[in-house]
Amino acid sequence: MIYDVIVVGSGFSAIAVTCNLIEQLPASAKVAVVGDDPGFGRGTAYRTELYLHRLNVPAGRMSLLPHKPDDFVEWLKNRGRRLQAGDFASRSDYGLYVRDTLAQLLRKRDGRCRVDFIRAKAAGCVERYNSTLAFYLGNGDEIAGKTVVLCLGVGNANLPVDPAGVPLSMRSRIVENPWRLSWLRRVASSDTVCILGSGLTMIDQVLALRAHGHRGRIEVLSRRGLAPLGHARKPPAPLPIEVEALPATISGILKSLREMAKSVDDWRSLMDGLRPVTQALWQRLSNQERARFLRHALPWWNIHRHRVAPDVFDSFDKLVSEGTVRFHAGFLQSLGAEEGRLVAGYRVRATPEIAEIRPDWLVNCTGMERAGISHSPLLKEMRRFQLIAADPLGLGIQVDAASEVIAPSRISPARLFAVGALTAGQFWEITAVPDIRVQAKAVVEAIVAQRPAPEA
Repeated sequence: MIYDVIVVGSGFSAIAVTCNLIEQLPASAKVAVVGDDPGFGRGTAYRTELYLHRLNVPAGRMSLLPHKPDDFVEWLKNRGRRLQAGDFASRSDYGLYVRDTLAQLLRKRDGRCRVDFIRAKAAGCVERYNSTLAFYLGNGDEIAGKTVVLCLGVGNANLPVDPAGVPLSMRSRIVENPWRLSWLRRVASSDTVCILGSGLTMIDQVLALRAHGHRGRIEVLSRRGLAPLGHARKPPAPLPIEVEALPATISGILKSLREMAKSVDDWRSLMDGLRPVTQALWQRLSNQERARFLRHALPWWNIHRHRVAPDVFDSFDKLVSEGTVRFHAGFLQSLGAEEGRLVAGYRVRATPEIAEIRPDWLVNCTGMERAGISHSPLLKEMRRFQLIAADPLGLGIQVDAASEVIAPSRISPARLFAVGALTAGQFWEITAVPDIRVQAKAVVEAIVAQRPAPEA
């Protein structure tokens, strides 16, 4: 079958695009959504059922559709959740809201485009003579589309070292994907847990451990030993920032921002002022300056920009103050086992010293892998046929300012877009809901605008 639009993916980006297509396309249009994730639209982040796992963006900014800004808050209110626009809802509630929003749109029968959900993995893509892009599916089928939107996310990052030195009998003590929460039930209350990585995932897993009765030590190892900071209970007003007035180098930008920070009572007002102009600021930087940011400034950006709910931060900070959670700054060098315990050897940051942590459990919380081509067989095939090109810094694939894929040798007039993490090279901040929902709406508007006018 030939579809007007094919959406490839099954995470939040895919559901945002699909909802906008349903709202904007005419009844004559046909849409296929291709993905093999049974939790369509919820992804890893919003599938968790643990109430402690909270959004790190206030509910008032989490509506799925940007033209309905109060939608999520109203959904919460209708289900008896006593939350205001400035509160931080649970991720599980947000996953249910996303599911309900799609279901409500699909229940509309009159005037709605046809939407086929195809539970399969797209394995390959070729150009067809009929001006379409055709996809080979893992179930043996083939479909083609006049327009394609790639909504492929990223997976959990791999362990930074090979665990081959750990006996097979103890491999189960290494948790490579912490979002499979069944591992929590096997941790004894007094076990020592070593968590690799110190970002938002680490905080989620620390609080999950406590909720499951764990009372032992938690050792956190990351390259710099930094942890996310908290949102203010009463957020300060954002500081207006003129992008054009800032230098075009990372060192110059940092110098200017430090000067601005002296004029405000709370550094959060500066960071919140940067939020709406981050993409414009990123696009002014050369690839050399972007690479410099990724090498030197990214960890500090993350802890200040991607903050946690105030009460979540207080709970975590109390564990740090008590010494239950301890931080180590260094580079993991080796994994082994000795006397019934794992042995994690690491080089202490800024020194040649090698130290060890001997935990009962090792949990990989190094976050999500950076968006790229190597993690996806489909994207590797598309690059082989020169239908896509890698971003030079490994931040997904090359797209233009309208999120349309820049293809080295594609000859078909079929249009190819990308939404979400794959477009980080162009937009940088494009993995959070407030950014993706705007991008999804803009992409669908571009698709609709090019459709031929209906015949009189």
